[in-house]
Formats: sequence, C-alpha cells, structure tokens
Amino acid sequence: MTTNPPSSPALTQFSHGAGCGCKIAPAVLEKILSGITQSSKWHGLLVGNESKDDAAVLDLGNGTALISTTDFFMPVVDDAFDFGRIAAANAISDIYAMGGQPILAISILGWPINKLAPEIAKRVMEGAINVCTDAGIPLAGGHSIDSPEPIFGLAVNGIVPISDIKRNNTSIEGDLLFLTKPLGIGIITTAQKKGILEENDLQQAVKQMCTLNKLGISLGKLKSVHALTDVTGFGLAGHALEMAEGSNVTVELFADTIPVIKGIDNYIAKKCFPGGTTRNFDSYGHKIFGLSENLIPILCDPQTSGGLLVSISPEIAEIFKSICRENHVDEICFKPVGRVVEKRVKSVVVIYSC
Repeated sequence: MTTNPPSSPALTQFSHGAGCGCKIAPAVLEKILSGITQSSKWHGLLVGNESKDDAAVLDLGNGTALISTTDFFMPVVDDAFDFGRIAAANAISDIYAMGGQPILAISILGWPINKLAPEIAKRVMEGAINVCTDAGIPLAGGHSIDSPEPIFGLAVNGIVPISDIKRNNTSIEGDLLFLTKPLGIGIITTAQKKGILEENDLQQAVKQMCTLNKLGISLGKLKSVHALTDVTGFGLAGHALEMAEGSNVTVELFADTIPVIKGIDNYIAKKCFPGGTTRNFDSYGHKIFGLSENLIPILCDPQTSGGLLVSISPEIAEIFKSICRENHVDEICFKPVGRVVEKRVKSVVVIYSC
C-alpha cells in the first residue's frame, strides 16, 4: 500500500459514503429507470438499460462488439493513491464481467478544491494510471469539476467477440455458482471510517480491491459459462437476485460456503455495517427466503471492486478452478456458493447445511 505524506488528510472523512456503498438503493434506482429503454430504437445496441447488466454493448458489424461502462464513487480508503487504484479496478471490472478486453479509459473527477489540495487529486490520478497500466490500457483524458466531496472513477471501453459476450440474465437450471473474491469489503471500510480497523486488515482489503478481474476474459471464451456479473454495491444477495430474476430461475445460495474476508467477524461484532447494507436489505430482502439476521451483514454488504459471480455447467468446474489458479484467486473461492434451480415463489433461497 502506498502512503500519503503525513500532512495528507484522511479522504474518507470528506465523504458521506464510501465506494460502492454510495450507490442508489436498488428499489429507488428501479423507479428512476422505469420505462426508460433504448435498445429497440437503436440498431446494433445489443445490451442497453432495459436489463440490469454491467455495461452497454454495441455491435460494430464485424463480429466484434464495443463494451462501454462508467463507474465512480467517493473515497473508500484514506490513501489517495490507493483510492485511485481501487476506483480504476472497480470501473474496469464491468468490461471483464461481460467477457471483454478493456481498450481505453478516461477519468471522472469531482474535487473539493477549497478543502483538498490538487496534489492529492494528482495522487488519485497516479493510482488510476497504475491500475490502467496493469490492465494494458491508457488513461487518455477525462473531465473534472469542483464538487462538495471527492469523487473519482472511470469511463471505460472494451471489445469482445459477439460470440463471447456474457450477460447476467442467462443462467441455466442446473448451473453451479462461484464467487471469485471473498465478501466483507463494506464492513472493512466502515471499520476504517470508525477508526477501529487493524492495519493488516486494511492492507488485505486494499490488495483485494486493487486486483483486476482479468479472468473474465478467459471465462468469456467458455460456452459453458452461461452467465457472469461482478458483485458490487448491491451485495451478493442483490446481484444473485438480478441474475435469478433476469434468467427466470431461482438461485440457491449456500450459507456455509460463502467466502468472507479473514477476521471479518470481529468487525461484525462491533456493528461496522455500512448504510448500503440496510438500503440493500430494505430494497430486496422480501424477495429472499431464509435470509437469517446474522447473514444480512454478509450477503447484503456492498462490495467495492468485488469478485465475479459465475454461473457454469457443473462439468467445467475443474476448468473454472484452473482458470482461477492461473489468476491467483484465493482457494477459499473454489467451493460453489450456490446453484440454479427451477423458478420458485422466491427468486433467491438461502440454504443451510444443518
């Protein structure tokens, strides 16, 4: 982790939210977007806002599609360089979640110029460039405004063969579900804002959030990977719900195999719950059967730069794990976190072993 100069202020103290926990609640967003669709009006627009997918996709007419996305938020960590890295990794993830290869990024910067020095904003930009370089793309420009709170993110373009496009509404009954990063980022970042986060736990979380979901490119090439999405602000339960409703199936989540960040129980005991957890539960909790009170902080926890939720045919489970090993995915993510079954009354059901 790169550290700011001693005089640099803690960025999280300048924002009312943190990372993807800033997202508008699912139920509110649904009201905003209700009736606003574009795909039928534009030839070649393969994925628009009529679905709840990770990015827009446009057919380029040569067997290749353009993927376009944007993501930005307020500081999720205090360190400016790390904030830039995390915001960049989070934005680029939407391209990987569609099975695509990122090709270009531009920045989105809101900065309280009377509160925070421009040198700190420069460090944010440098962090973003660091991750964009890792992804093999240029950070080629952007736009900035004076804003009450610091905001940063990227608009990213990518490309994908049309045959390799992955969506979040194409799960098939019988599929297994895997998650490629452990949960708990919202809890960790809330503990930081409260000033009770251990340094080792912070470093572990930063490393995870800065890790690119590059394995999405390899997963895009596999026909037996039926659906793909990244788990971000709506939490695992919320993104599983989107997958289930969009695919007209029910998703069973296995309570005992959900991967979580090491040491997270300590912060749960101290009630380090971001506001996004409550907003998420209030938006979709009634659609989930078996969601016990002790699992709400985990399954509804908003993730920033979270892992990929992958819906695959059981017969390629070992191939999937091999791809995970090649991409240094933590082995605690090698067990299925759920399965896809025929449509029931509830779209998501939490299953307990005993």
